[in-house]
Amino acid sequence: MSVLDLCDREIAAVGLDATVADAIHKMLDHHVGAVAVVDSEYRVAGIFTERDVLRKLSLSGLDPKTTSVREFMTTPVEMATCTTGPGEALTAMLDRHFRHLPVADGSGKLLGILSIRNLLEWRVGDLSRELESLEQYVSNDGPGG
Repeated sequence: MSVLDLCDREIAAVGLDATVADAIHKMLDHHVGAVAVVDSEYRVAGIFTERDVLRKLSLSGLDPKTTSVREFMTTPVEMATCTTGPGEALTAMLDRHFRHLPVADGSGKLLGILSIRNLLEWRVGDLSRELESLEQYVSNDGPGG
């Protein structure tokens, strides 16, 4: 399974010319904690997250409506590809304390954004299926089994 299969269907992204307010509105509209910042060819240039709002913007005194998202986005961005497995992505996110991981093609074009929530839902589903299988195995064991 590719991590792209786990990403939210709608991609939350803003262009390099966006303001911080634009990025925040996009996050609120999509109910997500991060937006990818993309260039004119939809390649990932950065990522702007709730942490950027709290750690960089909140005490800066700058107006989010007139401040470029470029000033506060995180860059460089670590990304996953279509060949990245869910377990590999989860390990990377936990090790590096990421909650969002853009998924891009070989040229850096944004294909989706993976969240820790996406991965936890996948893992819980996987564990539930495993538990059901074990319960079925145990309940089907007959006498002398």
